[in-house]
Amino acid sequence: MPRTGRPKVPVELTDEERDRLQRWARRRKSSQALALRSRIVLACAGGLDNKTVAAELGCASATVGKWRARFVEHRLDGLADEDRPGRPARITAEQVEDVVVATLESTPANATHWSRAKMAERTGLSKSTIGRIWTAFELKPHRAEGFKLSNDPLFVEKVYDIVGLYVNPPDAAVVLSVDEKSQVQALARSQPAFPMMPGMPEKRTHDYVRHGTTSLFAAFNTADGSVISSMHRRHRSIEFKKFLGKIDDQVPDDLQVHLICDNYGTHKTPSITKWLKAHPRFHMHFTPTYSSWINQVERFFGLVTADLLQRSDHRSVQALEADIRAWVKAWNENPTPFMWTKSAEQILASLGRLLQRTTGAGH
Repeated sequence: MPRTGRPKVPVELTDEERDRLQRWARRRKSSQALALRSRIVLACAGGLDNKTVAAELGCASATVGKWRARFVEHRLDGLADEDRPGRPARITAEQVEDVVVATLESTPANATHWSRAKMAERTGLSKSTIGRIWTAFELKPHRAEGFKLSNDPLFVEKVYDIVGLYVNPPDAAVVLSVDEKSQVQALARSQPAFPMMPGMPEKRTHDYVRHGTTSLFAAFNTADGSVISSMHRRHRSIEFKKFLGKIDDQVPDDLQVHLICDNYGTHKTPSITKWLKAHPRFHMHFTPTYSSWINQVERFFGLVTADLLQRSDHRSVQALEADIRAWVKAWNENPTPFMWTKSAEQILASLGRLLQRTTGAGH
């Protein structure tokens, strides 16, 4: 006889259980863990075997088997975390749902987000219980991350174009990631810093005196990590055209030049367009709006900031510019390219998942 595998545990739902599981699975702000468990049980109740459910929901067969068995044995209460050794759990599924829903869909009075103490006061549960529930469903109300979704109608095309330059650059060409780090300030601290000592970090005053600003123009070679740079007190199209001329002088004449730039106005003025027409080996590739993360030179600027500017103390713009030039010179003595690992398809899939989680798009 052909092998049929281990018999699956049948799942039968009451109307009340089905309604609650569908509510957990469909609510846009549900915890992802709770939503997945609910969809597993609903699919199993439809008569599907574990492998089919796993394929449809994109999880492991063992995961489906676990939550099928947990639901059959403990019903809705079984969708919470497994019991630990010690005193039996006294938290019901309704209480867990209440904490999760309140965390995701409400805020406490006179506060922007929930703390364990505030949620404990609201629910009557202990702070440690609230912490365990949040950990189980991967909720972190104290954390917030920034994002800005691109509204560029050519977003997909531009992502494919730029990622293609990173992972499969054209022959007989150089790919340069170009931008300006503008308004770099020469800041002089109001008092000398106290040096670091054992058991005590370096101490700096929070106030400072401004001594002017400058801008760092940089073209990051994505192949070898070397940088062509210039310092300018302003960052108009005049300065950008001068920088293009410097790039033209330093890149061998037999190479095509592909520049990855953002959509800043100085990169698209009539004078820049005219210059580009007079230099046909230059090819501009603009990043999507609000997508500086795709421009590798931004990572280079982050290193300049962390290594030099974050704790800088300069009494003049000239001193600041001299230090930046020295830093870039040292970088070019041992340049390090950045390894781009994600394909355009992976980036778009990741953004698609973010859209589904934040806006419910696609459902």
